[in-house]
Amino acid sequence: MSKTKYYFDSENLEFVPIKKTLVQRFYRLSLFLISSIIIGSFITIVLLNTDFIDTPKELVQAREIDNYELQLRVLNKKLDQVESTLANIEKRDNNLYRVYFEASPIPDEQRKAGFGGVNRYGYLEGYESSNLIVNTTERVDILTKELVIQSKSLDEIELLAKNKESLLTSIPTIQPVNSSDLKRMASGYGYRIDPFTKRRTMHFGMDFSAKTGTPVYATGDGKIMRADNRAVGFGNHVRIDHGFGYVSIYAHMSKIEVKRGYKVKRGDIIGYVGNTGRSFAPHLHYEIVKDGKKINPINFYSGSLSPSEFKKLVELASQENQSLD
Repeated sequence: MSKTKYYFDSENLEFVPIKKTLVQRFYRLSLFLISSIIIGSFITIVLLNTDFIDTPKELVQAREIDNYELQLRVLNKKLDQVESTLANIEKRDNNLYRVYFEASPIPDEQRKAGFGGVNRYGYLEGYESSNLIVNTTERVDILTKELVIQSKSLDEIELLAKNKESLLTSIPTIQPVNSSDLKRMASGYGYRIDPFTKRRTMHFGMDFSAKTGTPVYATGDGKIMRADNRAVGFGNHVRIDHGFGYVSIYAHMSKIEVKRGYKVKRGDIIGYVGNTGRSFAPHLHYEIVKDGKKINPINFYSGSLSPSEFKKLVELASQENQSLD
């Protein structure tokens, strides 16, 4: 109930109610509304320029920032999985693949090295989520570097594997003359009696006694580096470069079936047993050279002999008898 206001009528000595006209009422109402609008606008402007109330745009930005932070945390969990998987690959690479192929392991200091010098991530600093952003970016950069190193390592392993396969086919691992064609293993590697001087001299190969015309086989894959009769004492002879530092020599042959530059496979016929050069009787003189040094061929026959045959061959080769050249 609205309060009624009065004024004192001095003539009649009484209080008389004050009656407001319509114009007065309208004026007072308008004044109240205008004042309210002004004060409300002022308060709104003040609040919008303080941290008490966020604008719709700020609310949208805040939600986007929260979403980005959530995505970064999810990304970091995925990075944990990638790092774990990569660490397993690196471990197998160092402890298995590189050991098998006789390659030096890659140290962790090289794989996981950071980036020195200037601050690479300074442009990401100064924000509420800077630590999370910088940490994630740095992890991605280091992982990228690790993946590049691991990729190069696997390329190297692939090349080593191909070389390993080539090595296994190139090493001279069979007898140059079939066991069924041999009369006997005449002389082995070591000091033997020279058939011409009758003195004890070093014999750098093995002599296989066989009939003239018996096939002589390449003992491993390779390339013919010599096929002639110009080597002193060897007569008709062939030299095969097997790569990896291995060279095999076949001497005193009656006929040569290959020429310099030919590529041969293990088991290919390269000539025939003979008695040319400084030879006492028909036989094949066979040598193996590794890195320029003549070595005992007896250790390279695992590819063509049974254990019992190899044992017998070793016993015969160990006898200090007279050689045939």
